[in-house]
Amino acid sequence: MLHLLFTVNRNPFPNFPDFCSMLNKDLFSSFETVEICGEKLFLLPEKAMYWETKSLLLIADLHLGKSAHFRKNGIAVPATAENKNWDLLHHLFQKIQPKRVNFLGDLFHSVHNKEWEVFSEIIQEYPTIQFELTIGNHDILNPRLYKELNFKLFNSLIEEPFIFTHEPLEIKSQFYNLAGHIHPGVKLKGKGNQKYRLPCFYFGKDGGLLPAFGSFTGLATIKVKKGDQVFVIAGEEVVSFIINY
Repeated sequence: MLHLLFTVNRNPFPNFPDFCSMLNKDLFSSFETVEICGEKLFLLPEKAMYWETKSLLLIADLHLGKSAHFRKNGIAVPATAENKNWDLLHHLFQKIQPKRVNFLGDLFHSVHNKEWEVFSEIIQEYPTIQFELTIGNHDILNPRLYKELNFKLFNSLIEEPFIFTHEPLEIKSQFYNLAGHIHPGVKLKGKGNQKYRLPCFYFGKDGGLLPAFGSFTGLATIKVKKGDQVFVIAGEEVVSFIINY
């Protein structure tokens, strides 16, 4: 049994009235906050992160177009997977009203398909938001498509004290690395011997991982060690856990 040692602001509504006034209680049942390098980050059950100081919403690994790509190749995938993505994007943009949104890579899964047109229509509904893409390994679309939507494109982006990348940096940076790519998850064991694999936010000494936002993505079980900070997404809540291995 490993108990992860860290400080969690549980039920922070009284402390953050400005932010909480933007939240739809039907959408956000419970969120957590974590302090990294002196900056407070909101961890949302929709598998997104909000940096209030910068009015910046971070979303990793949507893999939009993946279900259409699979259907095109003869693999049956229900359209509800993409519909959920569209609904959550609308909810986040409308309720949080960020000034910027940075997609931390793997925004679109593969080559151009009709789901790009749906995504384009959504983006154009929010002209006051600056959209950005930190390019990932699946982002193979023509950059012209992003420029037509006024996206800013980056291979990596430094926003002190953080550096945003798609894949976690292999070489330690002077900045704390926030990344996606891994689709982090943890294994949990209940008192009745039930076993679950759930997505999570993970924060280590030098870097952190965001969960995959897309509804049609897998999980990679991560190894945690004493001192790491892990926040598990359990339905409509983000909670800290004692990890059993």
